[in-house]
Amino acid sequence: MARVTLPDGSVLDCPDGTPVSEIAARIGPGLAKAALAGVVDGEAVDLARPVKGDAEVRILTDRDRAALAVLRHSAAHVMAAAVCDLYGDVRLGFGPDTEDGFFYDFDLPERITEEDLPRIEAKMAEIIAAAEPFRREEVSIEAARAEMEASGQAFKVEHLGDLEARDEGAVSLYRSGDFVDLCAGPHLPDTGRVGKAFKLLSVAGAYWKGDSSRQMLQRVYGTAFFKQADLDEHLERLEQAKLRDHRRLGKELDLFSIHNEVGPGLVHWHPKGALIRDIIEAEWKKRHRAAGYQLVATPHIASERIYEISGHLENYDDLMYAPMEIEGRPYRVKPMNCPGHLMIYKTRIHSYREMPLRYAEMGAVYRFEKSGVLHGLLRVRGFTIDDAHIICTPEQLEGEIVSVFNFSMEFLRLFGFTEFDIYLATKPEKHVGTDEGWSAATAALESALTHAGVAFEIDEGGGAFYGPKIDVKVKDSLGRPWQCTTIQFDFNLPERFDITYITADNEPARPYIVHRALLGSLERFFGVLVEHYAGAFPAWLAPVQARVLTLTDDQAPYGQEVLSALTEAGFRAEGDFRPEKVNAKIRLAEVEKVPYMLVVGRREADAGTVAVRRHGQGDLGPEPLASFVDRLRSEVETRAVGPV
Repeated sequence: MARVTLPDGSVLDCPDGTPVSEIAARIGPGLAKAALAGVVDGEAVDLARPVKGDAEVRILTDRDRAALAVLRHSAAHVMAAAVCDLYGDVRLGFGPDTEDGFFYDFDLPERITEEDLPRIEAKMAEIIAAAEPFRREEVSIEAARAEMEASGQAFKVEHLGDLEARDEGAVSLYRSGDFVDLCAGPHLPDTGRVGKAFKLLSVAGAYWKGDSSRQMLQRVYGTAFFKQADLDEHLERLEQAKLRDHRRLGKELDLFSIHNEVGPGLVHWHPKGALIRDIIEAEWKKRHRAAGYQLVATPHIASERIYEISGHLENYDDLMYAPMEIEGRPYRVKPMNCPGHLMIYKTRIHSYREMPLRYAEMGAVYRFEKSGVLHGLLRVRGFTIDDAHIICTPEQLEGEIVSVFNFSMEFLRLFGFTEFDIYLATKPEKHVGTDEGWSAATAALESALTHAGVAFEIDEGGGAFYGPKIDVKVKDSLGRPWQCTTIQFDFNLPERFDITYITADNEPARPYIVHRALLGSLERFFGVLVEHYAGAFPAWLAPVQARVLTLTDDQAPYGQEVLSALTEAGFRAEGDFRPEKVNAKIRLAEVEKVPYMLVVGRREADAGTVAVRRHGQGDLGPEPLASFVDRLRSEVETRAVGPV
């Protein structure tokens, strides 16, 4: 007999090897009917999987978030089966579930287009209606290889070689109807449980194993939910995301551009985009100085030797650009700011009385990202890290982390973000430093989050090799998470650079280092801001805060008077005095997402007023010019964000 512990702490005594489905039936007939998969000692498994020995077991139903992954993985297999039925000569790549759906990679002579997706969906519906069981078979690698070779699945054969090199003793095949795939699972009980709430979304190219030197495959993306209402809501979010796509809006609003003639992933900031960037940087610098940071600047290239010392050459060489030779010495373009900050620290002896030292830099860095992963401003090759390194005594560590975390929350809220996902990433398998040091540093990070009173999740093994970290993801107006703030403890660099400070006992000691970025990458953060606000920036960030629109040429003198009053008050304002109809001027200002439009006609000129319109809200009515100036000044000074 085996003791099966359930989530509520109760225990069932079951014969050793009892399938998960029978355990569900023991709990109750309703659960047995609703069961989709199980979790045994933390591992998701099929309902047919036997439970061997004492174990903790949880039954997954469509109410469990974890069950979505099983649904989507099963939907990916159904899609692969449909493609094989429709196209015949198909070689399968990988087909996992993802955070929002699933994909499968295919190699076939015929090109799949988005016009083909409804036909594939129809075939999927047939397979789902047949409700074929997903049958799992554990076989030897030799047996799996023989079957995959017989069916011409070259990519699966290659993957079996990888598994064999890792000493995998056995592998699993999944069969449903005539379709068979090499897969770890788990899957739903049968294809019918995939249901009707699925949708194929797009087709893209993807290199086999992500290697640009390997074959290009066709990747079909899709998504699936347990309820049609959830699918409809997701599809609506995708439509909203298309409307908010920063690449499209960046072009329409004349914010930035990227040119293949110069190189992919290298951003050109246009006047309006550069103006917003300057506003963000000015706010960043002002608040950092007020928080006790010292602003520094470091070179864009450095001798390769500095990256040997820091460990970047050893651990990040694949993301660094090839060396350039200068006077017989190899140099690299900068991938990180931290070595330069430590070189500044090492220029003189430091006392404990100076601690903590906080160096901050808006530093341009360059990393080699493969062209297939580049994505507008969100993934680029040249970007700006709003970096800081805090060098402190061991006693100051926790207080500095609390301070940095609170500072980051305050700064992110300034831009209108109010929801966050927070993670504490712990020691990875590959790491430097002692277990005692890791425990102390992780405890300090955890204590800081506890003192901040925020909920957080543990990202087990997700820390950097040089120390644990706190990761903060902001949620935008569509509820999508974006990585921003990271607060990292570092065991590595103090040792590698041999940095010290003089203690109260007049002895040298090793300081602690905290790496910290609030926005992460200025380019990515800018892209997130564009999508968060759909390009309609709040007045304090907008490149043009107000535009004066005249009804006729007769109001041009008063329009100029209004424009002068706005610019003299320090606002970014423009005038549209063209001999066009005012409705056309309003439409243009709306398209360009100017926060305020001030319409002036004969009545406004006579009364010294302006007819105020707000982007996205329409006519707010007439207002004295002085009153509007006060209103806009208050909005800008308080950094009001308004609706998103």
